[in-house]
Amino acid sequence: SDINSHINSIKFLYEQVLRHERMLFYLPRPQKPVILPKVLGEHELERLFKAVSNLKHKAILITAFSCGLRVSEVCKLKVSDIDSERMQVFTERSKGKKDRYVTLSPVLLDILRQYMKMYKPMPKRYLFEGQKENEPYSTRSAQTIFNRAVKAAGIHKSVTFHVLRHSFATHLWEKGVDIKYIKELLGHFDIKTT
Repeated sequence: SDINSHINSIKFLYEQVLRHERMLFYLPRPQKPVILPKVLGEHELERLFKAVSNLKHKAILITAFSCGLRVSEVCKLKVSDIDSERMQVFTERSKGKKDRYVTLSPVLLDILRQYMKMYKPMPKRYLFEGQKENEPYSTRSAQTIFNRAVKAAGIHKSVTFHVLRHSFATHLWEKGVDIKYIKELLGHFDIKTT
């Protein structure tokens, strides 16, 4: 990316500022390596979720996985974003300022209902409230929960919270779900990203 930025700067200087012909049009650019995302298998996910005893923490991780959400999207979820009648979860203005709906699984709905019954004080605005009332849970704290769960589950892969999103998409794809549908669930603008 540094080399591409330098090439773009030089091209801009010569072509836009100095008004030269497109003399640098054919400069070769380095290829980015194609690195496949890491994914957790079903047994690893099961161990991960079992390693978390705190119901709120477990609900955060399961919500991220079963909806394919980014850590920021999970933390910003509002109680009103869960539509149990239509079995959908609404994510508002996530990356790219794009709203989207994802499917609410019956298993997740059951976990969220247990969490709402048992958690005191009951969340009013954000589904997962932070230290202060009516404030969202911090993404840093959610990442810490994930890292502790990975360690407790004995998972030795080098993974981040985002692996839950990758695992969600990969598991759907392996089960034969159309890539275009997965793209919509993930909120990607381009199918190449998916």
